[in-house]
Amino acid sequence: MTEELIAIDNKDLVDIYGVNDENIQLLRKIFPLVKLVARGNELRVVGDRVNIDEFVAFFSRLHRHYLKYNKLNETDILQLLENGKDNNCLSDNMMEEDVILYGREGRVIRARSPNQLRLVKSIAQNDMVFAVGPAGTGKTYTAVALAVRALKNKEIRRIILTRPAVEAGENLGFLPGDLRDKLDPYLQPLYDALRDMIPPQRLLSYMEDKVIEIAPLAFMRGRTLDNAYVILDEAQNTTSMQLKMFLTRMGNNAKFFITGDLTQIDLPRNQSSGLLHAIHLLKDIKGIDVIFMNQSDIVRHRLVTSIVNAYEQEVELHKQKI
Repeated sequence: MTEELIAIDNKDLVDIYGVNDENIQLLRKIFPLVKLVARGNELRVVGDRVNIDEFVAFFSRLHRHYLKYNKLNETDILQLLENGKDNNCLSDNMMEEDVILYGREGRVIRARSPNQLRLVKSIAQNDMVFAVGPAGTGKTYTAVALAVRALKNKEIRRIILTRPAVEAGENLGFLPGDLRDKLDPYLQPLYDALRDMIPPQRLLSYMEDKVIEIAPLAFMRGRTLDNAYVILDEAQNTTSMQLKMFLTRMGNNAKFFITGDLTQIDLPRNQSSGLLHAIHLLKDIKGIDVIFMNQSDIVRHRLVTSIVNAYEQEVELHKQKI
């Protein structure tokens, strides 16, 4: 008799073992010739060498499945046992270019429009990408998905998500709570996207360890952001000086993704948007790409397209009258 220890990341314990160790219990039935002892982040496998090697090889496939699809349940285990292929996925020889990653519970997160697919391809070729377009075109969601994929693939060490805390008809001082409570509503879309893509326990661990950091734009001053995927959301609400400050935080092995909607500028009337200025100033620099989204990219409720169109028509009529 011999034994082998399999180390498991603490962030993945519940997902790998299952609720009340239900996955481990199933594996014990599938591999009755080995003894499985799950203690903390170590799975002890006891038995003959041949049987241990057979179990370890299968468990390695289970773990790869979990890392790819963020889920592992009884159905997955049985199907992997039956046919040796990942459940609910593309074969290893087939890759859909629009699939960005698999989120919580195996949810497929993909580029859902031509310009979203352009964003995916552009960030692979450039270190800084501007995504500009109306609400609902998936700018932020696509950017966060690409960041999570880069983290999973170990292309970068951390994700930093930031937004300017600019008021949209509401005064920060009148919101309840301390500074963090006042700022969190502005950062909520980033939290929402992350929750779709990363299991809750792992997301909490990432945020506690600062692997994923969400902060207001003002907190970026003075930093150098190395080995990071950095997203600036709602960049239309930055001034030129603020955006210059942010862009010059870029360090080695970093990807910067800047999103914004030039039709929703909430800055005071005497301030111009730094996003518009940056696009004109930087668009011809190699390594920087600017992609303009439009109504055909809107992936929210069908009425959003009509709403955006109505507001754009009103703007055009106003220009004609002037």
